[in-house]
Amino acid sequence: MRGLLAKRMKFHLLGAFLVSMGAAALYKFGVAEPRKRAYADFYKNYDPMKDFEAMKAAGVLESAPPK
Repeated sequence: MRGLLAKRMKFHLLGAFLVSMGAAALYKFGVAEPRKRAYADFYKNYDPMKDFEAMKAAGVLESAPPK
């Protein structure tokens, strides 16, 4: 029974490290990278003046009333 805690702790620390690295990699490649790509695709063709004019025509903005 000597050294049982130390032996088991090494195993569990290694397992916890591997699981946490796996979860981080899954999040990075499953969530963060697709989100970055989606934002880049959206802003590639985004025209803020066109969006402003659409909101102005819809009456969304109080400071710029529709004509």
